[in-house]
Amino acid sequence: MKPYKFIISGGGTGGHIFPALSIANELKKRYPDCEILFVGAEDRMEMEKVPAAGYPIVGLPVSGFDRSSLLKNFQVVLRLLKSLHLAKKTLREFRPDIAIGVGGYASGPTLWMASSLGIPVLIQEQNSYAGVTNKLLAKKAERICVAYEGMEKFFPADRIVLTGNPVRSDLENAQNKREEAAAFFGLSPEKKTLLVVGGSLGARTINRSIENGLDKICSSEVQLIWQTGRYYHEEALKHLKAYRGMPVWCSDFISRMDYAYSAADLVISRAGAGTISELCLLKKPVILVPSPNVAEDHQTKNALALVNREAALMVTDQAAPQQLVDQALATIANDALLADLSRNIVKLAYHHSAEKIVEEIEKIIRKS
Repeated sequence: MKPYKFIISGGGTGGHIFPALSIANELKKRYPDCEILFVGAEDRMEMEKVPAAGYPIVGLPVSGFDRSSLLKNFQVVLRLLKSLHLAKKTLREFRPDIAIGVGGYASGPTLWMASSLGIPVLIQEQNSYAGVTNKLLAKKAERICVAYEGMEKFFPADRIVLTGNPVRSDLENAQNKREEAAAFFGLSPEKKTLLVVGGSLGARTINRSIENGLDKICSSEVQLIWQTGRYYHEEALKHLKAYRGMPVWCSDFISRMDYAYSAADLVISRAGAGTISELCLLKKPVILVPSPNVAEDHQTKNALALVNREAALMVTDQAAPQQLVDQALATIANDALLADLSRNIVKLAYHHSAEKIVEEIEKIIRKS
């Protein structure tokens, strides 16, 4: 029997790329001789992250629609047409047994063309509010793997499977490393630790809120692990010069997220689906600050799915500069509240999500 071939398409952010790589790694584990090809958007971070993980990738010139300037969308349409052509050519040459879409710009043209060529399609929807592309593609998909209940309002109910979002494999075992983690960051395992993460590129509002609140953090007993993201690191370091004795670790990127989560008593984060899945799995108390700059405001909907179950706290992007640090310091000092948040968030965790998604992939390719 010839080895299976899989195409995995999507990306744009770590929230799409890490689940895609988890699925690929699980496929490789089950079928060591299989071939896996990624299809991404040519100017996005998957073009760097996927080859670094050992997989080949084809880049499409696709980009998102510009809501502020209709004229610019002429270029977007041209890129989309080119992407559809390139996706079709790639699918015909590679001839996969199935096309798997994880969301992001490249997912649309690839899955659309796969379906038109009679190649079965599986969608992995990470958010509690489905994106436009996945809603359009749902009619063509054999299976839609979701991370939240109640997704029937977006997709055909008979094709939905609740699997959760795959997380990075090193995080499945990120518990009980507090001593090692504290040593890694040069902090004390005895003191309360606040972890601030703004994604790989950073989150302006979160970083500004921390900068504005450094006086309050410094005069508390709280330690700080601060991941600024690429764009805000230099500015953060300038602010920290005035706080030389403060117990803080600051960097644009955290290579050991397992240690960061292990050390943290409370996390401040955006409300991306991938991050929320990690926090649920590791039962971490969190204050979510949803990004207002995402399609259909889906981060607020992700956050509310937790807040409504008393599994997280939320501060809006607008209110964060005034409220975020005060809320964080009050929360981290309240052991009963931390325990409640931890107990409630872990109820929303899904374990072994990549394995469950691969089981659905197997069912489809066996049937077809």
